[in-house]
Parts: sequence; structure tokens; C-alpha cells
Amino acid sequence: MPLVPVVPESHGNVLAEFDCLDPLLSALRLDSGRLKCTCLAVSRKWLALGTSAGGLHLIQREGWKQRLILTHKEGSITQVACCPHDEDFIAVATSQGLVVVWELQLERRGRPERVSVSWEHKGQNITALCWDTSALRVFVGDTGGKVSYLRAGSSKLGKGSAFVIFPVQTVTTVDSRVVQLGYQDGRLLVSSLSRCYLCDTDREKFWRVGNKERDGEYGACFFPQSKGLLVGQPPLLYCARPGSRIWEANFNGEVLSTHQFKQLLACPPLPLISYRNEPHYNPAQKSPQSVAFPKLLYLGDQNLLTWTDSAIYIFTPQNGQVLLWTEVKDLVDVAVYRSELFCLHGSGRLSHYSLLSAERCVERLLRRESWLLATVVCCMFQHAITTSRARKSIPIDRLEHLKSQLSSSTHLDLIGQLEEVILKLEPLDSASSSRRSSISSHESFNVLDCGIYRVISRRGSQSDEETGSLINQSMSEEERLREFSFVQEEDQVDHGKTQYFLIEQQLSVRMGISKSSSSESINNSVSSFVKKTTEKINTLQMNSELWQRPDFREGVQAEFSAPTAIYSEEMENEMSDVFMKNLISLRYSISFISNISTQIQDPLVLLDPVCLEDTLLEWLPVLERILGPTEVASKTDGPGEENWEGDYLNTSSEQKDKSCLTGEPTGSILPEKKEDSSELGEREDQCEKQLASDHKEEPEVPNGTTTEPVRVVSPKPVPSDLLANLTQLAMLYTELSCFRKGGDVRALGCTTFLRRYFFLLDQERVRRMCLLCYQEQPDVQSSFIEAMRELSQSSKVVEVIQRGDLLRSLRSLKELQSWSAPLTTLTFRLYEKHGEAAVRTFSQFYPTITPADVMAMAQQRHFLAYLDNLVQSRTEEHRLSFLQSLLEPESLRQDWLELALIHDAPQHCDTLTPDGQPRWHSHCFSWGYGRLLSLLVRLPADFSSKQKMAELCRSHGYWIGYLYLCCELQRRSEAFTTICQLDDISLLEGPDGIEPVTLDEWKLLIQLSQQYSSVPEQLTGVNGGSWSNGSADCSGRVSPENLTLRLARTAGPDRALAVLEECGVQLVLSPHSTLVCELLRVAEKRQRAMIQTMLERCDRFLWSQHA
Repeated sequence: MPLVPVVPESHGNVLAEFDCLDPLLSALRLDSGRLKCTCLAVSRKWLALGTSAGGLHLIQREGWKQRLILTHKEGSITQVACCPHDEDFIAVATSQGLVVVWELQLERRGRPERVSVSWEHKGQNITALCWDTSALRVFVGDTGGKVSYLRAGSSKLGKGSAFVIFPVQTVTTVDSRVVQLGYQDGRLLVSSLSRCYLCDTDREKFWRVGNKERDGEYGACFFPQSKGLLVGQPPLLYCARPGSRIWEANFNGEVLSTHQFKQLLACPPLPLISYRNEPHYNPAQKSPQSVAFPKLLYLGDQNLLTWTDSAIYIFTPQNGQVLLWTEVKDLVDVAVYRSELFCLHGSGRLSHYSLLSAERCVERLLRRESWLLATVVCCMFQHAITTSRARKSIPIDRLEHLKSQLSSSTHLDLIGQLEEVILKLEPLDSASSSRRSSISSHESFNVLDCGIYRVISRRGSQSDEETGSLINQSMSEEERLREFSFVQEEDQVDHGKTQYFLIEQQLSVRMGISKSSSSESINNSVSSFVKKTTEKINTLQMNSELWQRPDFREGVQAEFSAPTAIYSEEMENEMSDVFMKNLISLRYSISFISNISTQIQDPLVLLDPVCLEDTLLEWLPVLERILGPTEVASKTDGPGEENWEGDYLNTSSEQKDKSCLTGEPTGSILPEKKEDSSELGEREDQCEKQLASDHKEEPEVPNGTTTEPVRVVSPKPVPSDLLANLTQLAMLYTELSCFRKGGDVRALGCTTFLRRYFFLLDQERVRRMCLLCYQEQPDVQSSFIEAMRELSQSSKVVEVIQRGDLLRSLRSLKELQSWSAPLTTLTFRLYEKHGEAAVRTFSQFYPTITPADVMAMAQQRHFLAYLDNLVQSRTEEHRLSFLQSLLEPESLRQDWLELALIHDAPQHCDTLTPDGQPRWHSHCFSWGYGRLLSLLVRLPADFSSKQKMAELCRSHGYWIGYLYLCCELQRRSEAFTTICQLDDISLLEGPDGIEPVTLDEWKLLIQLSQQYSSVPEQLTGVNGGSWSNGSADCSGRVSPENLTLRLARTAGPDRALAVLEECGVQLVLSPHSTLVCELLRVAEKRQRAMIQTMLERCDRFLWSQHA
């Protein structure tokens, strides 16, 4: 058998066929030439097969058993669709244009029955069926372009629902044959031969998707967004276009981008893994394919499926890539459920394929004992099988067992290829395995039941050997440089080594470091630092040979050699001192931090805020000494301690700075400059004073801290274990707000700590801290934004944003699938580029981008536009609860209400009189954020909050909200006064109206109307008020006459006139009002007579029953 070709690493998924459905078709007699399968549908429970004889076979997928057959005399079955939310319903279309909805009634063990029938498409071929995702409603499309829907009655909906016959309704008629239908979240997607349409079935609105037409069968579908940042966002639309192109559109039908797959489909097809034949892969490239995609289906996890009569194509549209494409012959129809495909072929044969990863495919083949097929897949997809992740499903012993099942006589080449794959296998966790192997090489350990490795250190193992090897390396370097250095150098190094071991022993005793696993990591860190420092010192000594020497005469050369020797001796002494001090500081810092990390894990410290803060404030100087700026580190060093990273390279740069300050040359050393160690010390003091004076002259920001650049990466290499402890302590220090203790001189300011140690902090937690605790400190927020901008500078999305294309930038942000902190920074860049147009689109990134993020980055009026769009993106019944969930803290209600009352609002002079009273009909003015205002005033709140909101609404002239809050606060008299001043009787009507309840309230309202009944000066043409033929239309005014008529309808005309007299209002009713009162009297008399008659009949009936 020839060698199996290897698939490129970009492909890790396959289409595999594990089940053979031929016996099922034989049992149903669908494999004969007379009776064939014509269509299919699939759900979680059912596989539905329509036949040419009008029968519908329902196959239970568990065990592939036939449960039901539904017969139709109206022709063959052309379309079938299973209800996605209730598998007890199924829709069927026949060749004569009949649509039937069946209720199977399997739960009640009843007989299936037709619960809805439609002849709306009689005489037309039905081309598409689609179920509503939440209701028992089926959408139907035919060759004439008509789209209708029919509802199904069912006893599940309540008593009597099964007897209701719902009429069939026509949704629309498009310009050509319907190719495909889709429904999602209240909107219907219709794809015809020429274009795609989007229909809001509840509001009866229609949109065209895109502007360009097409000619042919091209599908379209909804694409739910249910991963990462996109959870809760409206679905996308994908519409097929000519030339292997697919449009991506939003939920409103606006085309966002066009995906080009023509060139991507030039890759060779992946083989179909099937028991029917052996898979073959030809790695030769193909020519680009221009394919018309007749239908589009949502498959599995964020994939898009389409097919032709000869191939199946699966795309990942979120990144515009081809997941795979496979050649399949004679395809007629495809139905999908999650990651499973059921294909109907032209011959009537059925195929059941599964989309899965290569390692999962091998696992299932091994369970089915398909040895040869599993071996071929292993060799073909080596890159997926050899990874450590695949060891969870395919352990090494299973592959060894697979190799033993192959015949050495017939599959020798395949066995050899499988052995090569086994040699490349990575262990289950390669990183931890290598770590365990390194531990076992010098230490013995055992694994506890909880999974913890208990390490037992051996004396004289790795740390001692490594230290010794480093010192030996240093000795060899010194011997190599003897011809340049003095003989005393060797004695100094030996003395340094002895001193090093004495210091190590003293530190171990003083800090209480035992020879355990914790000190082992410290020894490793120290050893690596010793090696690094030794290499730098030796490198510097080698480079000293390259110093330029002036060409003196022989006599002068003797004079020059002596100062050089003295300087070399002094330099070696200084290097030895620096090395020892650095080593002491390093061991002390690491040990101190290790002890601090252990100490804060003590519950007595961790649960005591004061003690915990004191512990962290003790740790801060050590952090400053290790990773702080150079001048800060020098200040924090104690007596006899130096910065642990102050190696000799830093020392040499300081020497150059000193030379520059004093005007000395750095290229050569003159014989006249014979300085001793005391003079060098004086120069060091002068340099420190100069640096301190420079530090004092730095500009200061308003909070008193000096401005310094944000550090997003560690300025110095730090051992991983030390960095982990520093990160944990820095985040704890930040979240406890230790820098707020202004009285403690040890504490750093928030901005200073954030800018100086940002590389140690968790960006997402810092973002939340800035939003919750430092909203009133813009310098903290700006420091965080600056740091995140620095981190995201290398992102490709930044380049897209800088080009200025808003739609392309939004698409790049949606594809980013990132977490909050970098996405916040990128949206800030987008806002800086596009302003309000960008911030209005940020609602699609909720909840990753919260209103607090937008409030921090955007102007107030732009934030209101974002908040309004965000709330309106929810359904109407969920908007109020959603807005309430955004109010964290509750005080935001007042702030947002005031913002909405200020921006895009009417002028105060239009809504308020000079004395602060409502102007006539001023409630009719339109407010830019009226929808948001109506929701804010209706939010649940306590009494004091509602009082504050009512005063805000009154002071800004928002009378609709003021009336609602007055009603909530039981200030009905104030509400009636305002209504009379606004002079609009409609405010007393409707569900939001404030209608009087008692007679006292009616009397008050009539008296107020009498008081404000004079015609206002601003009556003419104000806020929709109009004059008609020279006389005012008074039917909508709050006048005593209109109020009397309303009271007459409620309490009767006689009672209304009596109340009018009690109020002392002298009123002459108009002829119209008089006629209305007379009619009301007649109606009242008849009503009383009718009630009297009914009561008498009831009385007689009850007495007859009693007798």
C-alpha cells in the first residue's frame, strides 16, 4: 500500500460517515425504483422522510426505528420541516400546493391529527417551509413568489384552542420564486431568484438586503451569535452571491462586508471518511472555483454550510476561511442538526455525515474497530494526532494497540508510517512532563492523592552542582585573562567565593530558609543571576582589551602600565563588592517576598484589613528596590544594600555619566588621573546628588506625583516564581486601595503605582477598579487608557481603525473575540476617529463594553446616544428591566435623567413661563431622548429618589414624566393643576392618563379648570394647537363643560350637574352637551330597567328552585 499523503496543518476537521442507513431504506421499501425518498428533515428526536407516494415516515433517531407513517392523498411530499421548539409538530407540503401541520400527540398516546391545513398555494410548487422559533406558526414560499403563514391550533395552548381555526395570512409576494426562508427573533428572511428581503412580521415592515440584484438560485440564512463577546447580540445574515461570494449583513439588512471564497476554494478537497471506500487525498492545488450556493445553513458551532450537486462546503465566516470542502456525488438535499448532516442523493440513497475533529474521528473509529480506516486518518492528519491535546481521547497505548491490529504482510508501509506518527506524539501535558522530568533528574518525589507533587531534595544535587559549575566557569574565564590582569585577581575571586558561601549560609539562618522545595526555586533564581552577572563581568573584561591606547615611546609605556594596573585592581575590587552586594540584595528580596506571600495566606492576616495593609506597605519598598525606577530604587536601598539588578553594565554606564558631568574623556585613561577608591566614592556621591536635583526639577501633576511613562513590560528580567508572587501582591495592593492612605509616607499614589507597575496588574480587574472606585479621578482612567493603548499598538485592528472605514473597523472588532480591557481601548480609538457615529454602534459589544466604559471615554451627549441605542436594542417588554440592571450604583438614575433632560431638549422658555409654571400645550414638544426619559421615570425607586426625579422633570419642563411621578407620589392635586395649565384633556384619558377617582377630585379639577379657563395668549399656532375657520377647537381643552360631560359618562348626568352646582360654577351647556346629557339619561334609564328585569327573573328562578 503506498504512503498516505499528509494533510496541511490548516485543516483539522473531517466529514465522517459512521452509520449505514441502507438497511433502514430497505425496511421502508424506499430503495426500489417505484418508491423513492423525495425530501427529508431532521431534529433532535426525528428523521422525517417524505416519499413520492405521499407518505411521511418518522424515524426515531435513537436506534433508527420507524415510529409513524403519515399519509397524504394530495400528491407526493415535496417539503417537510420539524418544529424546532416542540417536536410534537411537523409541517408537510405536497406537490398540489397543500400545506399540513400535524400534531403527533405521542406524549398522550393519541392518534396524530391535522391541526392546520392551507390551500393558499394551490397549483403552485412549494419551495420552502420555515417554522417560527417561538410560536406554532409555519411560513410557506412557492414558485410564484408568494409568502404566507398559517398557525396551528393545539390543546397545549389552553382549553378550546384546538377548536380554533386560524386564517391563513399572506406576508408578501416577491418578484420571483422563493429559494429559501429563514426566521429568527421576529424577522423573516426571504431569498428569491433576484434578491433577499427581510420582513418584520410583527410590525409589517420590509427591507431589501443590499442593492445589487442577482439571477439564479442563491440561498440565505440567519447566523446566531452565541460565542465570546457576541453573546446576546442580534444575529447576522448571510446571503449567497455569484462567483463564490457571500454577503454579511446585520439584523437590519445593511450589508457589512462581502466574503470572497473563490481563491480560497483553490485548495484540494479533503477526503470523505467513510466505510464505503478508502479515503484518498491529492495534495495538488486546484483552480479557483466560481460556485453558486443554492442554500445556506447554520451548522454546528459558528459554521456555515452549503452544497452543490457534487460537493459540500463548510465555511467559518467570522474569520472568512474555508473550514473544509469535500466532494460528494449526486447531492439533492441536505438537512442539518448541530454538527450532523443527512444527505439525500439523486438515486434515493441517504447518507449520515458528522463534522468533527480528526482526533475525535480516530477515537470513534477505534471504538468501532475500523483499524485500517483509523490508521489512514492518523497518518493523514498527523499534526492533529501528535498534539498533547489529542492524548485525552487517543492515548499512546491505544495507538500501539492499533498498530498491533494491522497485518504486517499487507500493510507494512502503513505500519511504518504509523510508527513515525507514534514517535512524534507529545505527552498529555508536555510542559508539566518536562518539568517533572527535570525535577526527577535531581530530586525524588511522590504524587499525593490530591495531585500535589511532594518533592524531597537531595543534598549536593542541582543547586549545589549548578553553583559550583558557575564558579568553575568564572575561574576558567579568569585564567584566560591572566595575561591582562594581575596575579592578585585570583586571590580576590577566591576570597569572593568564600564570602559568597558565608553570606549564603548567614542568609539561610537569618531568614529561616530551609533546604526544601521552596528554597530550591530561590537557589535556582540566584544561580541564574550569578551566571548572568558572571558572564557580563567576563564580557566587560574581554572588551577592555579593545580600548584604544596612544602610541607612546618605550619609555613612556612603562609609565603608562602602572596606572593601568592600579585601575584594573581597583575595578576588580569594585566589581567584587558590587557582585556581593547584589547577591545579598537578591537573596534578601526573594526571601522577603516569599515570606510575605506566605504570611498573607494566613487567615489571621488575610481577614484583618489593617494587618493586611501593613504587611503590603512593608512589601512596597522591596518592590521599589527590585522593579522601581533607578532613582527610586537607589533611595529605597538600605545600608549595605544595592539594587539587585545593578550589574556591572549599569555601573559602567554610571561611570560614563560621571565622566560627562566632570568633563573627563571616556575613550582612554590618562596617566595623570591617578585616583584612589576614596575619590571614586566622592564622584559617586556627586552623581547621586546630581540625579536627585534632576529628579526634584521634574514637572508635577496636580495630585502631587511626578509624571512618568507607563511601563507595560517588566524593565528587568525576573524569575517566573518571583514574578508570580509580585503579581499577586501588586494586585492585592491595588484592590485594597492601600495608596489611598495619604497619611502613610510608605504608600504610593494610585496614578504613580498604576503607571509604574502596570505590567504586574491584571488589566480586566484594573479596568473594573477604575470604573467603580475612581470615576472622579480622570488621571487614573487616562493612565489606564494610555497603558492599554500601548499594549494594543501592535494590533492589526488599530491599522484598520486608522484607515477610517467605520464598518470595516466594527467587523474587525467583532472578529477580535477579545476580553474587555483591550476591546475598551480599541473602541476608544474608534471613538476618537469617528465620534458619535462610532459610539452609537457600541451597543453591539454589550456586555463586554459596559455603559460605564462608554461614559468614561465619550462626551455626555454621545453617551446618551449610546445608552438610548442600547436600551432600544432590547424587546419592548424587557427594556425597563434591562435599564434597571444597568443602574449600578443607583445614583446613576439621577445623573442619566438629568443628562437626558439637558441634551436635545426643548428650550426652557418654551416649556416654562417666567414664574416657573407650565406653558400651554408645552407637553407636546418632542424630546430627543423621550423614550429613554419615559423609561427612567418608570424605574422602581424609593420615595426620596422619586421626589428628586419629579423636581428635575418640573424644573426642565418634562411634564409627561412629572405627571407620572406625581401620580406615583400620590400628589394628585399637583398633577390636576398641571393638567389644567397644560389644557389638554387627553392627559386624563388612556392607560397613562390621570383620571379623577372620587367626587372630591372631580370638584377640585372642575374648580381648577374654571380658574385656568381663560384663553392663553400663546394659543395661536403653538405646539400643534390650531385655529380653524377663525374659531378655536375646544373639544380637547380642560374646560368645566368637557369635565362635566366626562363626569356624566361616569356618574350620570344628574349627579354631574349636581357636582357642578356644588362647586359654584355657573355653566350654560352647549346644545351638543345638552343632547349628550339627554342621551345619557335615556341610556341610564334603560340600563336600570334591564338590570331590574334580570334581577326579577333571577329571583323567580331561585324561588322556583326552592319550592
